[in-house]
Amino acid sequence: MTRRVLTILLVLAALGLGAAACGGDDNGEADAPAANGGSGQTLQIAADPNGALAYDTTELTAQAGEVTIELTNESSMPHDVVLEGVEGAATEVISQDTASFTVTLEPGTYTFFCSVAGHRAAGMEGTLTVE
Repeated sequence: MTRRVLTILLVLAALGLGAAACGGDDNGEADAPAANGGSGQTLQIAADPNGALAYDTTELTAQAGEVTIELTNESSMPHDVVLEGVEGAATEVISQDTASFTVTLEPGTYTFFCSVAGHRAAGMEGTLTVE
């Protein structure tokens, strides 16, 4: 009887861990209102696919409020996007992947850049204007 109860408890624990692992992530990509015209918006930026130290744009514009910035980096050269002066506004450093962050922004001008050593100095930066 004890062995049977232990087996049932182990099965229930395994099911609980499996359900927790299948839950949504917390990186802002699972909540799609920004991409669907909800209260927020998604801005996309890509690193040069050939590995050059450049983004595909140096100017972004958004409305005040919730903003998601999504970085696509198809190259093997690592890059990220950091929004200067805004806590929590940075993607992971990635290569051959995508990453994003979501923040709430007030109107103003913000600088975004790649924080990988030497990349910003080489020109990987731009301006985000929030209206």
